[in-house]
Amino acid sequence: MGVEESDKDKNLPWVEKYRPKELDDLISHEDIISTIHRFIDEDHLPHLLFYGPPGTGKTSTILACARKLYTPKQFNTMVLELNASDDRGIGVVRQQILNFASTRTIFKAGFKLVILDEADAMTNDAQNALRRIIEKFTENVRFCLICNYLSKIIPAIQSRCTRFRFGPLTQEQIFPRLQHVIEQENVKATEDGKKALLALSGGDMRKVLNILQSTHMAFEKVDEDNVYLCVGHPLKSDIMNIVNWMLNEQIETAYRNINELKTVKGLALQDILTEVHLYVHRIDFPVMVRVYIVEQLAAIEKRLSIGSSEKLQLSSLIATFFRARTMVADAEKAQA
Repeated sequence: MGVEESDKDKNLPWVEKYRPKELDDLISHEDIISTIHRFIDEDHLPHLLFYGPPGTGKTSTILACARKLYTPKQFNTMVLELNASDDRGIGVVRQQILNFASTRTIFKAGFKLVILDEADAMTNDAQNALRRIIEKFTENVRFCLICNYLSKIIPAIQSRCTRFRFGPLTQEQIFPRLQHVIEQENVKATEDGKKALLALSGGDMRKVLNILQSTHMAFEKVDEDNVYLCVGHPLKSDIMNIVNWMLNEQIETAYRNINELKTVKGLALQDILTEVHLYVHRIDFPVMVRVYIVEQLAAIEKRLSIGSSEKLQLSSLIATFFRARTMVADAEKAQA
């Protein structure tokens, strides 16, 4: 039995294998966790609405709450979990959810729990049907809605729930968990590799573990270059070269060099733009020149988003820096 379980865990993605099982295992949002702890301990759990970016612990939190509320035997009968992959139109709300909510628990003790993950994908009709069920069966059932965008949940449901915002995790919160997984899986990870993982995370724990596992499977060592190569993100050295070519080479040479680099490394212009934007703020440009570059980068990004040709927009990017060179030269002449 033990061997079967270990084999099963071995094949799991690390995101699921290391998902926190208890409320105390969660690494962030101490104020939210302590509040929910108090709700459960005092038996006053309200309807809950968790919202925030992906990978910040919303689903893990409510599943940990469910494990605290119910024994493993009770779990399947007391908890109804529906995800965006399930059909959750008005028919399911009126049938499956209504049937689950309206049936009483054995000996009328305790309450059931309905978890609606990615609730912002539900139609307005389904949400309107749900609000009446939430109100009518509060004595028998508690609802927990999880979403990325609060604005997509109708105000009538928002007012019936206690809202908790799960913000992006800080690098300080992510690092201990990342280190734990690296040690448990015997991953050869360098310090610059860990920093690259944290830089790419954007506060998303799921993203960190997925990139770590992918890089570990693809390369012998998880270092900065391998992490960036694995996700197809431009290296810092690549961005330095690109900016250097745009500021110092002729337009034809810069275009040819950048195009070759994009082709060889399979880089997207959108990723190059994002990194160039961050790099521009570290260059000692006059204020007006920096403002001009940022405005032009925004315009190029917009044109890319509506389907414009990458080759044309690359030319526009190089022209922006060529114009910036002229503006810097003019500013220096004016000062002289």
